[in-house]
Amino acid sequence: MRTTGFSNRPARLAVAALVLLCVPVAALADPAGSPLSPTNIFAPVSTPAHSIMGLSLFVLAVTAGIFAIVFSLLVYCVLKFGKPADDDGREPPQVYGSNQVELAWTVIPVLIVVVLFLATARVLVGIQTAAQPRNAIQVIAIGHQFWWEYRYPGLKVVTANELHVPVSDAADPSPTFITLLSADTDHSFWVPRLGGKTDLIPNHPNSMWFDPQQTGLYLGQCAQYCGTQHAKMLLRVYVQSRQDFDNWVTTQTQPARASASVSEGQHIFETTACINCHAVTGTVANGRFGPDLTHLMSRETIASGVAPNTPENLRLWIKNSDAIKPGSKMPAMGLSDHQLDAVTAYLTTLH
Repeated sequence: MRTTGFSNRPARLAVAALVLLCVPVAALADPAGSPLSPTNIFAPVSTPAHSIMGLSLFVLAVTAGIFAIVFSLLVYCVLKFGKPADDDGREPPQVYGSNQVELAWTVIPVLIVVVLFLATARVLVGIQTAAQPRNAIQVIAIGHQFWWEYRYPGLKVVTANELHVPVSDAADPSPTFITLLSADTDHSFWVPRLGGKTDLIPNHPNSMWFDPQQTGLYLGQCAQYCGTQHAKMLLRVYVQSRQDFDNWVTTQTQPARASASVSEGQHIFETTACINCHAVTGTVANGRFGPDLTHLMSRETIASGVAPNTPENLRLWIKNSDAIKPGSKMPAMGLSDHQLDAVTAYLTTLH
């Protein structure tokens, strides 16, 4: 009975190995009709992301080879040197001081580490030393608890939470180079399909770039724990055609326009603490602690991607931001229902 039980163990180990080997294959597969995950690192659409995916596949191949060799040797040893039925219980001969074995388990791992190091260094250097073409888009991304501020110095655009960039044509590339700053604590900018994650460190500017080759919406988030609402500090990158991007820039450079019908809401907004944190171009509001609201309604979401930008959600956000994003830094203003309606009506005119 002991021998029979032992003989089933290799079979169980083999099944376990097959399951482990199938997991990465299933993760990489893209069955027909199933949508890609918006954060799938194996569906890159920019040069840095392609380089990182290639490195990831190389590392997976090397580690899979190591696993296959070690597992095969383990199965061989189990089958070859398992306890036989006629075992007399004596200890087998011991071998000490084998130079060949010691060299093998020292040199081979060192060579593997060196190869992986060189492959990684090649990708890092290739990404970090990329030259900036004449028509590159310059963006300053500032991480706040818990939202993103985007400034386009050359285009005189300031926005929040939703980054807009043009698609990069291979014939005439227009990559986006981002300077990463932090207003408070450590953050990390990561949009998997566009590039690797890069930290935002107070008083230590970092940078990254990507050249998206397909239009669309690409999602990411802060990948460094930065406080209570770290998990809801989301990233949305809109890659647009050059014409659509230029139209967006033209709209964003216009001052806010508000009609007389919402003058009451504008007055309430401008006479409360709202203007201490928020800015609206063309008004007395010039705050820098919160998102610029000049073109608030041109954004699809509020609260850094947590909720759709609808009048209902906007009203709730003003009334009690913790109802949408507990632990956010926006204080409740204590407005009456009438004042809430008036301010919300005013803000919904800021396109």
